[in-house]
Amino acid sequence: MRRGRRLAIDVGDARIGVASCDPDGVLATPVETVPGRDVPAAHRRLKALVEEYEPLEVVVGLPRSLNGGEGPAAAKVRAFAQEMARGIAPVAVRLVDERMTTVTATQGLRASGVRSKKGRSVVDQAAAVVILQSALETERVSGHPPGESVEVVI
Repeated sequence: MRRGRRLAIDVGDARIGVASCDPDGVLATPVETVPGRDVPAAHRRLKALVEEYEPLEVVVGLPRSLNGGEGPAAAKVRAFAQEMARGIAPVAVRLVDERMTTVTATQGLRASGVRSKKGRSVVDQAAAVVILQSALETERVSGHPPGESVEVVI
């Protein structure tokens, strides 16, 4: 397991959830929800978070269908991740499978007593936590960085 903090991002149309972990990669915690409708402003805020947290890498959830295919949402996230990789280089950006993370996050929030109206503001952060915990566990088990690397295309 590589030592270093990571950030995880759950990209949505309206909101972008952000989570971070400790330098040992043990525990993921929510950071904030970034408004996602103004994409340039979202990229500026995410770049500021990268500068603040100084992560080893940024893990971005890639939405796939249950059968593993990719649709329009995945294409949008790939484009978002590519733009982010250009903006935060040399910090690495990796895409990881995020199937069922929002469902898992919503169930966890509901189980802890968070109501759906209040939950909307934190469900994206909770989904980013699930994405990051999964990525950390994958690396811990396999010994390899999770998902696929986003190469910077200029």
